[in-house]
Amino acid sequence: MARSRVVAAAAACATVAAGSVLIVSGTASAGTISGTLYRDPSTAVARWVESNSGDSRAAVIRDKIASQPATRWLSNFNISAVGSEVAGYVGAANAAGQIPALTVYGITNRDCGGASSGGAPDLGQYQTWIGNIARNLGNRTVVINLEPDSIALLTCLNSSEIAARSQALRTATQILKAANPNAKVYLDGGHSAWNSAGEQASRLVAAGVADADGFYTNASNFQPTSAEAAYGRSIISSLNGQGVSGKRQVIDTSRNGGASGDWCGDDNTDRRIGQYPTVNTGDANIDGYLWIKPPGEADGCRYAAGSFQPDLAYSLASTAPNPPSSSPASSPSSPSSSPSTSPSSSPSPSAPFPTGACGATLRAVSTWNGGYQGEVKVQAGNGTPSGWTVSWTLPAGSSISQVWNGTLTTSGSTVSVRNVSWNGNLPADGSTTFGFIATGTAGTPALTCTSP
Repeated sequence: MARSRVVAAAAACATVAAGSVLIVSGTASAGTISGTLYRDPSTAVARWVESNSGDSRAAVIRDKIASQPATRWLSNFNISAVGSEVAGYVGAANAAGQIPALTVYGITNRDCGGASSGGAPDLGQYQTWIGNIARNLGNRTVVINLEPDSIALLTCLNSSEIAARSQALRTATQILKAANPNAKVYLDGGHSAWNSAGEQASRLVAAGVADADGFYTNASNFQPTSAEAAYGRSIISSLNGQGVSGKRQVIDTSRNGGASGDWCGDDNTDRRIGQYPTVNTGDANIDGYLWIKPPGEADGCRYAAGSFQPDLAYSLASTAPNPPSSSPASSPSSPSSSPSTSPSSSPSPSAPFPTGACGATLRAVSTWNGGYQGEVKVQAGNGTPSGWTVSWTLPAGSSISQVWNGTLTTSGSTVSVRNVSWNGNLPADGSTTFGFIATGTAGTPALTCTSP
């Protein structure tokens, strides 16, 4: 039976090259979500585009995939780290006045031991992990797709294990909704070519959909949107018949614009990206068309599950229609709508071409109460064949909790970020960026860049 096998995208990635196109959803009609979906600047596709601007596929991948909001996956089971990851992501989205979307993927025995096996060692630790996520959701609208395959795929579980999983999902939903009443929580609805609508509805009821906002379908699958919408209406009708009303659907349209059929997208070049992400669905039963599975990330057949593959991305995007509307973005971190809070400091003036190995400039991309997202541009002078290191002194009360596209070390108030493997060797006049989440205020520190 066709189903999904996915692992989350890496959280530590780079931004899209300047001049990219940013497409976001407009004000909702129908459904229950209103606003603009947040496009995370830290994605695998964004990193690839920035590092491969000369690739003949880059423009298509940039304009049709990297420009779009996709969900952030929480799939690495790390109880101590997940809270700061969620806080950084949600905080950046809130500062931009946009809606973050998370896919939570850490249930015990996930994927029945398939290509995306893993998750919490036991359901007790799973609830602790969920609690750390919940405490960092803020109080604004956030979309949560809870545990793909956890309800539609039960073949590896016995009856007592199914009951325990259903209870775990019910408890997780209650924890998330209690922590942030504005959170929109959706449970796994499978897809239209899997379980019957009646069977899926019964499983949803057992898993606590009465406490959720609804269910999502087609996660990492390829069934047409029309088939998914009809399937969703049938599930809603069955839920109503079981005394659960007012539930709505979210549909994953990331890869359903071409062929359907076998579940694995790695091996089928007839897949296409589907409808671009939006909460403006025009359908009272449907809260959003989301890209739950980021296009270009493998399912685990020909490539490692979750790895970004440019040939897959290009195949999905090459013959897809252009986004319905677009507006130039001077930087992928600059949302089309103004942030709710202005940056605490203006972007640093462009540095002159460095006379030595490299130079660096810092800007605050977005700010929120008690924190900010920073971006540092590393500009090569005569080149950095052995890599680069950027150092500066943090303002009093500031600390860095997360870095992407670099490796952080700290010594008192001095921080240093060294390149990672793929962005260290800059040619003369080349450049790259790294980003970070910090507490406190950005200030205007002096940055030094050195190369061994």
